[in-house]
Amino acid sequence: MAKKRKLPEGRSKSNKKRRFREQAKCRFCRDKIKEVDYKDIATLLKLTTNQGKMFSRKRSGNCAKHQRSTKRAVKRARFLGLMPYVG
Repeated sequence: MAKKRKLPEGRSKSNKKRRFREQAKCRFCRDKIKEVDYKDIATLLKLTTNQGKMFSRKRSGNCAKHQRSTKRAVKRARFLGLMPYVG
């Protein structure tokens, strides 16, 4: 039979200290940018790896709306030859 863990003095399961980190805003939302521009290569390169893969939302810090917009901008920039498909 499993042993129950004892909590330190003065603490119980119900009054456990909870830590919530405030959600950081997306870089495009902070700057109030409606649509990510495919001609802004410097910004798009920050959102891709050296191999040319896009960073996930969690890694890049983008909201869902701007992650989709970034995806479209990267695809357009690649098609026009402004960005490489692979590193």
